Amino acid sequence: MGRIFLSAAHGGVENGIIDPGAVITGTTEAREMILLRDLVQAQLRSRSLEVLSVPDDLSFQQTLDWINQRGRSDDVSLELHGDAANNPLVRGCSAFYINQNEVRKRHADLLLLGIGKRLPALPNRGAKPDTTIGVGNLAFCRQLITPSLYLQVGFLTNPDDRYILQNQRQDLAIGIADGLQSWINDLGSPSPDEVYPTININLNGQIYGEKGILVNGNAYIPIDLVDRLGIDLSVLLSVRRFAYRSVVFVKAIELRDYNISVSWDTTTRAVILRSILKICPGSFDRIMDHGKTTELQLMMFLKINNELGIKDFPEIGKLYREEGAIEGVDYDIAFAQMCFETNFLRFGGITKASQNNFAGLGTPGGGPEGAAFGSARLGVRAHIQLLKAYASTEPLVQESINPRFRFITRGIAPLVGQLSGRWQPGTDYGDKVLAAVRRLYELSSLL
Repeated sequence: MGRIFLSAAHGGVENGIIDPGAVITGTTEAREMILLRDLVQAQLRSRSLEVLSVPDDLSFQQTLDWINQRGRSDDVSLELHGDAANNPLVRGCSAFYINQNEVRKRHADLLLLGIGKRLPALPNRGAKPDTTIGVGNLAFCRQLITPSLYLQVGFLTNPDDRYILQNQRQDLAIGIADGLQSWINDLGSPSPDEVYPTININLNGQIYGEKGILVNGNAYIPIDLVDRLGIDLSVLLSVRRFAYRSVVFVKAIELRDYNISVSWDTTTRAVILRSILKICPGSFDRIMDHGKTTELQLMMFLKINNELGIKDFPEIGKLYREEGAIEGVDYDIAFAQMCFETNFLRFGGITKASQNNFAGLGTPGGGPEGAAFGSARLGVRAHIQLLKAYASTEPLVQESINPRFRFITRGIAPLVGQLSGRWQPGTDYGDKVLAAVRRLYELSSLL
């Protein structure tokens, strides 16, 4: 039987400061998760299960590295998160698993079942693929050597969930421990000479001559195929590799960040890889370009990730297409950036939905709440105008309404990746936006 790695989200140093997670009056997400983690750990150890607790002062990347340095294939990892929403009525518990991994989905269901039996008053929001959150993937689900799940135990912004977390913490910990034990039991004990099942590989509509393998429910492909896809793995150290029978295999799902579409066909037991963009080559990350999607495709992308977003902003897809076309900005990129910045119109940061600020736009004076606009159309227009300011030296077609337009060095960032460190301080900001664009194109069958 393997070991259990437990991580309490947040609390470490990110970008030079302590990351508290969601901040609620009187407490923080980091504090609540550490308290819960300690109780879960005690429960598991009382059952003679071996538990390794991730140090609380590590950054997120350090957390991944810490687990990978110690983890084995028969171990499992769980990260505990709280959640927050603008609407205080939103509540419940969710478990996120790596997309298209049915084995991991079953384990997520087992985890939620354990919690539900102990705390039926805590709503079960279900097991969800990690493509339904943020920019479409969770590193905790994808970048660990161990099978892993990401558990959101409830909404700190909801009084009922917060009461359960703070006053029924022991029951919640027992429920999580029950679910984890079911997960461990379901994995069973691996043989030292474990044989991994082979799978087919479908590359751009053709069956590839070599087979892949399934490891803990994840598809792995031979590294030689990755070379054929034009991806230089020598500089991509985060992509998971696995040595088996004198062949090095690579975790297929992690190639999604490099313009490779990855899916699974249960009927043929094949991992499906598509490496050729059906859109115009070279325009994928150029801000000043034509959009490729329809209004319906934009709205479906939003609906799949947050159905309430359509109710709050029913014309948002139409507005981005119209305003982007007027200024010559790729509305697909702008729409995907909006989805990333607002968490698919959930907001939850410093800006509120009522501000019609869809891209974290600031004011010249650096106001704490950011810019506000009188309508959704004006908010979209301001976003499009700022993208044009960064990407082009051409004059605006419509009158400028973005308060920071005149302060931007025109044409400094024609590509999405060049927004990193400018739109937001993170050096991977552009990669995150492009990840959202890829998800949009995959859903729209353009990638």
